[in-house]
Amino acid sequence: MNPPKRAHKNFGDSAERVAALHLEQNGYRLLARNVRTRYGEIDLIAEDKDGIAFVEVKARRTRAHGAPEEALTPRKQLKLVQLADAFIAEHELFQDKAWRIDLVAVELDKTGKLIRVEVIKNAVQL
Repeated sequence: MNPPKRAHKNFGDSAERVAALHLEQNGYRLLARNVRTRYGEIDLIAEDKDGIAFVEVKARRTRAHGAPEEALTPRKQLKLVQLADAFIAEHELFQDKAWRIDLVAVELDKTGKLIRVEVIKNAVQL
């Protein structure tokens, strides 16, 4: 892996750790991280009082390309629904539970200091 790709992956991994900790501190129970399906990867799967949350983590160091939540394009939303459907189809345990897709937006300043972590419930309308 070349250095820019490694740095990007390390940044993404760090953002996912921040998101997971934030979810746990806000009443979610983390069930899985980086779950692979035939359609791709689900960042986090968690559960709260409202059901199962398939969580997409988006992080930014600057707003040069917009806020993290702006990266949740219609195409990405469709993919997330496919990922969640595939996961549920493969795991009988989850088939009778309510589920949704949440987004955790993580923003850091240019020095790497965390400036925002926000959970956006039902980020994708099912």
